Amino acid sequence: MSDIKNNKSFLSSILFVALAASFCSFLWGSATPCIKIGYALFSIAPTDTATVILFAGVRFFIAGILTAIVGSLMEKKFLFPSSKGAWGKVFVLSMFQTVIQYFFFYGGLTKASGVTSALTISTNVFASLLIAVFVFRQEKLSALKVIGCVVGFSGVALVNAFGSAGTDYHVSFFGEGFIFLSSICYGFSGGFSKKFSKTENPVMLSGYQFIVGGFIMIVVGYIFGGRFSGFTPKSVLLLGYLAFISACAYSLWGILLKYNDVSKVVIFGFLNPVFGVILSMIFLHERGQNAVIVAISLVLVSIGIVVVNRKEKQKSLSEENQ
Repeated sequence: MSDIKNNKSFLSSILFVALAASFCSFLWGSATPCIKIGYALFSIAPTDTATVILFAGVRFFIAGILTAIVGSLMEKKFLFPSSKGAWGKVFVLSMFQTVIQYFFFYGGLTKASGVTSALTISTNVFASLLIAVFVFRQEKLSALKVIGCVVGFSGVALVNAFGSAGTDYHVSFFGEGFIFLSSICYGFSGGFSKKFSKTENPVMLSGYQFIVGGFIMIVVGYIFGGRFSGFTPKSVLLLGYLAFISACAYSLWGILLKYNDVSKVVIFGFLNPVFGVILSMIFLHERGQNAVIVAISLVLVSIGIVVVNRKEKQKSLSEENQ
């Protein structure tokens, strides 16, 4: 019992949450330039929605297999949805976390500008918090949480509004509207993940929802004419890394949500677009980025994270005094 209690205490510590959630955000931030590089290596036009869905499906299917294998090795037993109702939970999670979310996400990206896309994606932090509070009743809304989210979002808004030149702010339902709907799905997936992980292994849930969701996307993409080629050692390695991003980040994120309040974890999601901008500057050699603005944005996001977690820190101190 003491080992279980110590593990829960460690997984709920501010230091672990900060390091693990920041690492997840870094991985997701690296996905943006890697996906663009992947499109080039596999000769995929970003506007070819069917092929984009097929490509994403292959990525997620591989991610699911990787997660199931690594999770089984970690647990020293074969992870499988064997309990009553487990497959239903996997299917629900796969719909919200993979299939529907990424249908809207990739569909919106083909019609939305990079600036408004990054801003709209950042609303998934607000969506996750509000859905956790009002739909799943998993925590209470506080002034500090609201202030922290607003400060963090201002950092994302700053880096996208003034961090680069030549911005385009045209908004459409099938562009930014679709991306906003993907953020709503993301919020529900977080709520379901926290709820289901009370009785199921979060790594198992992550792995098999990717397998199910990835398979559905492969079938849909292929039926609607999606095809891609260009398999080389370099492109296969990149595809493997994209699968690793999903497998590692979502599994770790699921563990964090299991043992912590949603707000304590999702606030780190504001780091995603900041990391995306920085890594795009490095790997895509994108010009026109303002390093000072990026730095200020990172500070604002960091302040938002500290504000959201401040109440948690005070709470843990009061518990220790008791």
